Amino acid sequence: MTVTEATTERLIRIGEVARGAGVSVRAVRYYEQQGLLIAERSPSGQRLYRQDAVHLIRFFQQMFAAGLTSRRITELLPCWDAGHTDAEQRAMLRAERDRIQAKIDDLQAALERLDEVIAITDTHP
Repeated sequence: MTVTEATTERLIRIGEVARGAGVSVRAVRYYEQQGLLIAERSPSGQRLYRQDAVHLIRFFQQMFAAGLTSRRITELLPCWDAGHTDAEQRAMLRAERDRIQAKIDDLQAALERLDEVIAITDTHP
């Protein structure tokens, strides 16, 4: 897609997106290659992104940290964009949520065990 003079939304360059999201330029390109982001092109061929790209990348980072793949994130994007889902999408969202909750529960249990060890070592130097 090429940017025209009629574009009203201010588009931002890849470096600005990367800095705003706290990722590398290479990561932004990766998200584009995976179909997670869409870049427009300036007349000189530079990648330009909508300002919401920074928020999207932060979302991607959170989902990656939670163990989702880029393919799964791609499946989530229509839910995010449209604000509604079909039964299959809702089932997928709930399954991911359950998986993440189980991971949180495991981490919480590990944290509690570490707290026990810390408490023991604090009382017995």
